[in-house]
Amino acid sequence: MTAPKVRAFFHEPTFTVSYLVWDPASKRGAIIDSALDFDPKSGRTGTHSAQAILDAAAQEGVSVDWLLETHAHADHLSAAPFLKQATGAPIVIGEHIKAVQKVFKDVFNLAYVTADGRPFDKLVKDGEMLKLGELEIEVLHTPGHTPACVTYRVADAVFVGDTLFMPDYGTARADFPGGDARTLYRSIQKLLALPESTRVFLCHDYKAPGRDAYAWETTIGEERAKNVHLANGVTEDAFVAMREARDKTLDMPVLILPSIQVNIQAGELPPPEANGVRYLKLPIDAL
Repeated sequence: MTAPKVRAFFHEPTFTVSYLVWDPASKRGAIIDSALDFDPKSGRTGTHSAQAILDAAAQEGVSVDWLLETHAHADHLSAAPFLKQATGAPIVIGEHIKAVQKVFKDVFNLAYVTADGRPFDKLVKDGEMLKLGELEIEVLHTPGHTPACVTYRVADAVFVGDTLFMPDYGTARADFPGGDARTLYRSIQKLLALPESTRVFLCHDYKAPGRDAYAWETTIGEERAKNVHLANGVTEDAFVAMREARDKTLDMPVLILPSIQVNIQAGELPPPEANGVRYLKLPIDAL
């Protein structure tokens, strides 16, 4: 089995890791979970971080065939539209994004949201396969953090979004609309059933207490043996109790309000108003 090549790009303002993954034989590639630069104080956007991924693809001689989103992120804005314009690659997300769009269309009262999967170019389902040169990308539906979360498996590598973190940090929160700790536990078991040597690439890292450096790659074996929320054969009920108690103590992500509005629309910013300016909404006392 040919292992894919992977390059990681850490976006420190949002603690997000994006990936360029490719088949070394054909040089066909995908970009996973890109991040748009966004300054919440000024409302300014930028594409420096996304351009760095394109520059790396050019350096490696990789042609980008897919722009993959593991879910509609609540902590950073996707740069997928910029990357689509540059590469022509379609933007892909799990088919259950329609449920997420419906919820947040109402939360933000967004008349332009159709809640039918648009403007994503392709909605994928559990077990679906996408070609990546001589390799294939397998879609695994791994809900719990959100209903639409998917993991992308490419040979010996899995890109798990927010489902898992480094073993010393634990697992994803499950308290966003449509999230569920019990569902998350079952999704994690699906991942832990993969071979121990499977490389696991994470979407975020926040440096666990006592760790000096950021990290975003581990293995299924390490997650099984050492994950602080899962080790020692924790039962489903015990995990749910821990996860729900912990989630009650967590603040909302700094960029959750702008991120959700943009990411349920495949990274597209809201349409401009009559004066040509785009605006993001801030619900007052609604959440």
